[in-house]
Order: sequence, then C-alpha cells, then structure tokens
Amino acid sequence: MSLRVVIDGFDMPGRACAPAEVDVPYDNVHVGVQRGREVVELVPADADRASWCFDVTVKPLGDDLDFGGPFVHGRQGDRFVYLSWGEVNGDEFTMFRRAKLHLADAAPETLADALRTGALSCRVRLTDACGNPRCARVRPPDAVWTSDRAPSGSR
Repeated sequence: MSLRVVIDGFDMPGRACAPAEVDVPYDNVHVGVQRGREVVELVPADADRASWCFDVTVKPLGDDLDFGGPFVHGRQGDRFVYLSWGEVNGDEFTMFRRAKLHLADAAPETLADALRTGALSCRVRLTDACGNPRCARVRPPDAVWTSDRAPSGSR
C-alpha cells in the first residue's frame, strides 16, 4: 500500500550560518529532501517555511510496518527521511549536514490512522538551539507526526 508523507518545515535558520565546527560560514544555504543520493526540491533557508510531499510504500512486517521508496533511508526497523542542508552555487548543491525524521517516531495509533486516511504529516522545526540548520535525529517536540487526509488529487 502507499502512504502520502507531507513534511512541513518551519522556523527556518536563514541563508547564512556558522556552526561551531566550521571556520568559514556557509552562505546561500538551502534545504531539500533526499531522494536516493540526490537532494531535490530545494528551498532557500530564509523562506517562511518549507514543504515536501511524496509517497512511500508500507508493508506489514510481523506486528510492525516497513517503509520503502526512493525517499526512505535506513535499515528495516530504522527507516527515516533525510532533510539535507547545503550551499547553492549556481547549479551546484554542496551538502554540509542532514536531519533525520524517523518514521517510527510516529506513535503507533498515528500510523494506524494515517493508513486509514492516506497521509502522514510531520511538522518540523528547522533551526536548532544555536540558530543553525537542524541536524541529526529530530525528535518531539521539534518534530511532530500526525495523521491527515491525503492532499486532494494525490490518491
């Protein structure tokens, strides 16, 4: 079966940032969703918000669910979606960090309801406590999964 996933990013960090681990600040920062090895649907990091919408496959796996598709990464039992940050220079995107949105962080009842409604949404804060692009595993309250109706025309 197929499930529409909607990622809604808010609290964007801005086009320039200087994480502690770098000597030269990043400029013209954008964020996109990773499809396979490619980062797509880039959004400038100073936008009001960022939104991505894509389908994933869902298969029963014993008492659990397994997710698949080009936007899903990780091993069975630990599937996630990457939001990738990078600098844009012309047509070139150079990634410098990624955030992981783990599908298993959605409560079991949320996943069950999402399978009934056809859509699973994640609202995610994209700026970390230091004012930089969020990276690593993003957990509640900074990433909140809900079930939703599939956007019209998507099913």
